[in-house]
Amino acid sequence: MAEAARAKYKVGGMDCASCAAKIDTAVRRIAGVEDVSVSVTAGTMTISHNGTSDLKAIEKKVTGLGYSVLPMPAKAPDHDQAAQGHNHDQADHDHHGHIHPEKDITDLHGHDHGQIGGFWWQSRKGRLTIAAGAALAAAYAAGHLMPAIAPYAFVAAVLIGLVPIARRAISAALSGTPFSIETLMTVAAVGAVIIDAGEEAAAVVFLFLVGELLEGVAAGRARASIQSLTALVPKNALLEENGQTREVPAGTLTVGSTILVRPGDRISADGVIVSGESAIDEAPVTGESVPVRKGRDDTVFAGTVNGDGALRIKVTAASADNTIARVIKLVEEAQESKAPTERFIDRFSRYYTPGVVAAAALVAIVPPLLGAGTWEEWIYKGLAILLIGCPCALVISTPAAIAASLSAGARRGLLMKGGAVLETLGKVTAVALDKTGTLTEGKPRVTDIVPFELKEAQVLSRAAVLERNSNHPLALAILDRAKSDKVPVPPAFEVEAVPGKGMTGRVGGERLDLLSPSAARATGALTVEQGERIAALNVQGKSVSVLLVDGKTAGFIAMRDEPRGDAKAGLKMLTDAGVRIVMLTGDNERTARAIGEQLGIDVRAELMPGDKQRIVGELKREGFIVAKVGDGINDAPALAAADVGIAMAGGTDVALETADAAVLHGRVGDVAAMIELSKRTMRNIFENIAIALGLKAVFLVTTVIGLTGLWPAILADTGATVLVTLNALRLLRPVR
Repeated sequence: MAEAARAKYKVGGMDCASCAAKIDTAVRRIAGVEDVSVSVTAGTMTISHNGTSDLKAIEKKVTGLGYSVLPMPAKAPDHDQAAQGHNHDQADHDHHGHIHPEKDITDLHGHDHGQIGGFWWQSRKGRLTIAAGAALAAAYAAGHLMPAIAPYAFVAAVLIGLVPIARRAISAALSGTPFSIETLMTVAAVGAVIIDAGEEAAAVVFLFLVGELLEGVAAGRARASIQSLTALVPKNALLEENGQTREVPAGTLTVGSTILVRPGDRISADGVIVSGESAIDEAPVTGESVPVRKGRDDTVFAGTVNGDGALRIKVTAASADNTIARVIKLVEEAQESKAPTERFIDRFSRYYTPGVVAAAALVAIVPPLLGAGTWEEWIYKGLAILLIGCPCALVISTPAAIAASLSAGARRGLLMKGGAVLETLGKVTAVALDKTGTLTEGKPRVTDIVPFELKEAQVLSRAAVLERNSNHPLALAILDRAKSDKVPVPPAFEVEAVPGKGMTGRVGGERLDLLSPSAARATGALTVEQGERIAALNVQGKSVSVLLVDGKTAGFIAMRDEPRGDAKAGLKMLTDAGVRIVMLTGDNERTARAIGEQLGIDVRAELMPGDKQRIVGELKREGFIVAKVGDGINDAPALAAADVGIAMAGGTDVALETADAAVLHGRVGDVAAMIELSKRTMRNIFENIAIALGLKAVFLVTTVIGLTGLWPAILADTGATVLVTLNALRLLRPVR
């Protein structure tokens, strides 16, 4: 079977799920279209078709619904776009499109222009709202000066605002969405004109346009924090080649390139520091308020700011795959994946809107037929009910909260791949965590230096001499400690590795050996007491190296992969929230138990990847909602099996791809923060639904008994939509 052709479009003016649904429904009905994916967040539409589709007809259909549409090139046309982390032709991953630079987001509805593409009054919807307002004011003035022409002036004012709305309503109805918000508005306004309520009809149309504008400007704020990430990566980079430095577009950097980053510059690519040391401000990406000191072999992110030292950095990810691009991609995919609550609202509104139309018709027709009042009175009430029933606030109640929550999370380094993930996180009752790289730093540190005859610094210095050219993790731990303690590391001679035993060499006339305990024991250098001391350190999960000077034991150096600084506090946050915690690790039982006792967590050790997956399954069968936190390939099966898989920063690509969420900054406490954000979001969603339905219920009753009419009806709908959106935006506020 031939592979389906794909076409991508930039779509302007989408605010919420109902916008995307209208476009999706309309485009799917066009011959040859096999699949449609509309991304509200990215403002894009991706179509799979069999090659026979009329692409111009698709563009015309979307334009007819009131949205701007522009074909997107298969590849970034210039380096500016590439530099900002966009991947326009990544067949494996790019199902939904990507967010584009601010300069590209043009001709949006007034909804978005307040925040992204310019000022709201420059947009099509903004100009229409201004025109409708001016026409309403002119009609009032004309009616005051010449009362005889007032009805005609108000009808003209109605038509100025209503004609574009009616065209969108007709286009939506012909495309498979007969009960759109625009349809309800058009019927209500035309009905009001027929019963000689032209003044109210003109005001209602104007208020409807203002409501849409306010709704869009507010919704745009929820997206702004994600879209602003594209501006974090600089457009240019200083590339080192053949000893020379030249400025190139950051989008042209390839993996393995070496770049120079001067003090104060933004880092233009993900990479590893080759030389230099500096304080890196990671706040733009991770939210970390204190600059992090980094040196050789440390990882740096694109978009972070170099502090006080020049750095040479080896690029580890192309611009389309750097941290910023991945953050944006994760959030885009997240907003594509609807939460169960959101799907419920979509289904509910599908039946709710026709129900409102039917109720309005019954209110308009039945009472006068029964002689309970005049036709004009009850038709007026029916039209008001039609406006009250507009599902704007209800439809936006969930996606607005989810968009705000995903944006807030991303700014704090909490990335979630979907609304469903966000909803499930709040229900988590058990968290299974990997040890190495998740609860611990992932690399050993020197924990104890035990000298015999020499001083601590002398033991450390001699050990570092032997390890200075080694890349073994234990050697690096010794060298790091020597560097931090500022002990001298003189040059050594005749240094060589002894396979399976350790290192040997000569320094200043001394013969030095750094051996494993078993190798040292074989030389006869260890006393019984020293052997017991080594055993005690081993029980604590520490690896021990024995330093011999001229054949005599001079000291021990004990090393262990230590818990992250925030691990204990982060685990306490989880247990305080009533969540069961357990460590799942492939490490040996002794080391795992030592770390587990230090952190106060249940331990399951010496596990293969399949064992971790099995234990996650057992927890689920016991009734727990399970989150699995890990960073390695061996965690991938368990991450996939869990209700929510959470990858730690710095983890393997496999872990990041398999996981449902990621903790960018690698803090254990961020797992608890992610769960709390989910709970806040769900509370916010239920508040939004209550606001939307509550206001409608109140005004439905007051309209039927004659206390309120068309004006309050449209204000109720607009007010509910704005209240719901503003309530959702509270999720953007940082939590202390």
